[in-house]
Amino acid sequence: MSRPEHTAPPEIFYNDDEAKKYTVNTRIQTIQAELTYRAMELLNLENDVPKYLLDIGCGSGLSGDCLSEDGHIWVGLDISDAMLGVARERESEGDLYWSDIGQGVFFRPGTFDGCISISVIQWLCNADRSSHVPKKRLLRFFQTLYTAMARGARCVFQFYPENSDQVEMIVTQAMKAGFTGGIVVDFPNSTKAKKYFLCLFAGFQNDPANAPKLPEGLAEEEDPANVLYTSKRMHDRRKGKKANIKDKNWIQRKKELGRIRGKKVANDSKYTGRKRGPKF
Repeated sequence: MSRPEHTAPPEIFYNDDEAKKYTVNTRIQTIQAELTYRAMELLNLENDVPKYLLDIGCGSGLSGDCLSEDGHIWVGLDISDAMLGVARERESEGDLYWSDIGQGVFFRPGTFDGCISISVIQWLCNADRSSHVPKKRLLRFFQTLYTAMARGARCVFQFYPENSDQVEMIVTQAMKAGFTGGIVVDFPNSTKAKKYFLCLFAGFQNDPANAPKLPEGLAEEEDPANVLYTSKRMHDRRKGKKANIKDKNWIQRKKELGRIRGKKVANDSKYTGRKRGPKF
């Protein structure tokens, strides 16, 4: 089976039909959620403390749903108009922007508390146009991303490398940009379940002694065929337990997002977010 990035550029590959098929596929939804939660674990964020996060290659908002579920505020970037269109139709909570990340990530310095990316960064390793040089595009991306991160912030990229040379190229360009960190491999002894995560730390290039320790990869598999992770968060998700974030602040934020997007939203009142009494 050919790799998607060899078939066509992402903005072409993820057209209207492919974007919709991708989003409604329950298998993809499950994998996307589990990879996102694993990336969030590697971010090592404080429990119950909302953060401002960047989702690189947010697509139709499946990974962003996980961020919202944990109470975080996020901004999503993607190069596919079709994917972003589906995300808007799904009323994803994040602010969505069209972006070719190979040209850079343009935000004010120190904007974000962290960053995740699921199954995206390998696309930068291909030259889709004569003007595209993978090493230069990777370096430009990581340099501007470093600037946009608050000092001490973490970035976690789950990706599917084609070979070891590709891994080395990605890591080298990230280190040149100022990041510290490295590769975390989950299930290294499994052919099907093996997953690569690039974990980067911002602000420690001149102070490596105080840089965070690279997390350890997972070594045991719960289900080799389905690539299921065994974290408590994923266990709770499978049991139908979700984070209790739908309080008054969550509802007001959701309403404000609707107003910004021109939707008809009910006015706030003293009953907004009030806990209902027991049913008779």
